[in-house]
Amino acid sequence: QVQLVESGGGLAQPGGSLRLSCAASGFTFSRYAMSWWARRAPGKGLEWVSGIYHDGSDTYYADSVKGRFTISRDNAKNMVYLQMDSLKPEDTALYYCAKSRYYGVYDEINEYDGWGQGTQVTVSS
Repeated sequence: QVQLVESGGGLAQPGGSLRLSCAASGFTFSRYAMSWWARRAPGKGLEWVSGIYHDGSDTYYADSVKGRFTISRDNAKNMVYLQMDSLKPEDTALYYCAKSRYYGVYDEINEYDGWGQGTQVTVSS
């Protein structure tokens, strides 16, 4: 079955950087788009952050992170990454890696059928 395991979260200062990683298994990784989602507070909804095509040819970002975050993937290693630079306090959230049902990127939660357990990012001085 689909397994996604995130890592790399932690505490960062405003203006700092973090790199999130997601290790995937249980499916043919190179066939599916992947995305990162964020839950900014318990009980709040998930927000789509960034997505990448199955082959890495196209990437997409929410306006709030455009120019600061970079998504990438390594299909040989079944890994997807989120480089987070110029972090802001409002980036504080639990970040989830998610597998799309398709090769393309969508920002609708129903288009995803695999989720990790999340990794916490806290941006504070």
